Amino acid sequence: MEPESEIKMDEDELFEKITSGEVSLRKIEKYTDANSAVKLRRKAIEKTSNVSFEYIQNHNIDAEKVTKKNIENMIGAVQIPLGIAGPLKVKGEYADGDYYVPLATTEGALVASVNRGCSVITRSNGADVRIFQDVMTRAPAFKVENVVRAQEFVEWIKKPETLKHMQDKISEITSHGELIDIDPYVLGNTVYLRFSYDTKDAMGMNMVTIATNTLVDLIEDEFGADPISLSGNMCTDKKPAALNSIQGRGKTVVAEIEIPKKVVEDRLKSTPEEMADVNYRKNLLGSARAGSLGYNAHAANVIVATNIACGQDPAHVVEGSNVITTMEVTKYGDLYCSVTLPSLLVGTVGGGTGIGTQKDCLNLLGVAGSGHPPGANAKKMAEILASAVLAGEISLIGAQAAGHLARAHAELGRGSF
Repeated sequence: MEPESEIKMDEDELFEKITSGEVSLRKIEKYTDANSAVKLRRKAIEKTSNVSFEYIQNHNIDAEKVTKKNIENMIGAVQIPLGIAGPLKVKGEYADGDYYVPLATTEGALVASVNRGCSVITRSNGADVRIFQDVMTRAPAFKVENVVRAQEFVEWIKKPETLKHMQDKISEITSHGELIDIDPYVLGNTVYLRFSYDTKDAMGMNMVTIATNTLVDLIEDEFGADPISLSGNMCTDKKPAALNSIQGRGKTVVAEIEIPKKVVEDRLKSTPEEMADVNYRKNLLGSARAGSLGYNAHAANVIVATNIACGQDPAHVVEGSNVITTMEVTKYGDLYCSVTLPSLLVGTVGGGTGIGTQKDCLNLLGVAGSGHPPGANAKKMAEILASAVLAGEISLIGAQAAGHLARAHAELGRGSF
């Protein structure tokens, strides 16, 4: 039996109880402060696993803060090298200026590649970028008696007064989220409801989960549908899904640039025609032949490196990689490039955005915390990130068109791949 939670112990006594199994690893914080708990848990793992940690204890993360909302069973921290690419000239509705993009990665050549793309974009007078949709989704699954009842359920959901009733309910529990729409899908006697919310500056998954749970209870009480799962996998969260590519999730963003022919030749050592052809045969035809949901060169690289640097959930690179890259030669002989990101999930409050090192990176972009008006900072971050993805695509396609890819990887630390 574990000691009563109000009893505080010195470290030696507590360590003996941990290693004997009297106090479980997950409950150490009940008997001491967070920093001591991290140290004792690490020591216990060293003893029971017969290992010696050399580095994970060396960090400046606030254990008191992160163990309350970001991590369980903490024993230290893993450090990832952080680089910057830029300046990157962005011409968006929320991001308008030159930015340095933080990239946390262990992949040699990535930062150099994105940096080259940033240079090309900035020399070409900047990337135009716009956000076309901004919603976070959660899709519970309900079971009904039969298809007749399923039709009645869908008709009830589609009534304007039903949506208004649910919007009013959400406004009672949060001032930061707003229910935008409900999209029903039927499969036999199962009905999925894809709820879409405006979550302002938060990425919003926790917010929409809590809000949707409230609406599930309302639906069960007022219509009688049997809730099976709060998430029916049509959200679709952290899994490849054509639905996210088509209908969008998070922010749907498009960034574009026209690169003068001379810049292509001088900076990318290629031509507009060669780059357009590589993009067509690689990103479009090759991806189609492979049955890919993403038609791009390496958008995931830029998204996950920025997500880690800025305190985002790295797993949302799955949705983020649904990127389509296009390149074509203009009538003036220049190169038009665009990236369309249907499902980019970012936030500037909540999650890991409050951790010190990640907050530094958000401050570098000028997006830390809530924006004015609410949502402006998250949109600004999305515009910068989409432009950085564009930079990465331009650089990599340019390298492949010029035949420089293998050489760059060999010179910058990736000699075997």
